[in-house]
Amino acid sequence: MVMLTAGCETNKVSSPVVRFDRQTTNYGDAKAVELVTNEFGSSDLQMIAEKMTGSLLETGIFQGRPTVTISTVKNKTSEYIDTTNVMNSIQTALVKSGKVRFTRSIQEMQAGVDELTRQNQSGLYKQSSTAKVGKMTAAKFSVEGELTSIVKQSATTKDVFYKFTLKLFDVEEGTVEWQDEKEIRKTTKR
Repeated sequence: MVMLTAGCETNKVSSPVVRFDRQTTNYGDAKAVELVTNEFGSSDLQMIAEKMTGSLLETGIFQGRPTVTISTVKNKTSEYIDTTNVMNSIQTALVKSGKVRFTRSIQEMQAGVDELTRQNQSGLYKQSSTAKVGKMTAAKFSVEGELTSIVKQSATTKDVFYKFTLKLFDVEEGTVEWQDEKEIRKTTKR
């Protein structure tokens, strides 16, 4: 018995010890200005969305709640920036205004086509309850934009200038019906 117990003792597998450094994490104000670096950040996104939304709504172009689709925002900067996030903020604010309706974006359209196909061609649904093909509402306007940056750097200073340009096109006529820009400059000294 002693031999058996001794054998078990030597074959014990020790669990790794997991230690966590003590850190303090707090909720912050999502609208507060963040200036951790001179790279594109949450404050920049919010400033752009507020400026573009306000400018668009001031034009009065959205009479009768027209339909709009989001096209692309080209990121022409040297850093990775999730431009979809910028457009989502603009779209959310415009939808909340109640003055505009959005159709699926180009990137979202395939999901809509797949759903229509599933409902109408799978044979799983009562025909009276399926969404009918050919009933989607087309967009009257399309929103497109681009984000550019100019970076200048010396031994002691780094200056980053961002310019966000947004355009609203009339889809049928191909005309630019509205356009605005938001410029942001960030300078860091060592």
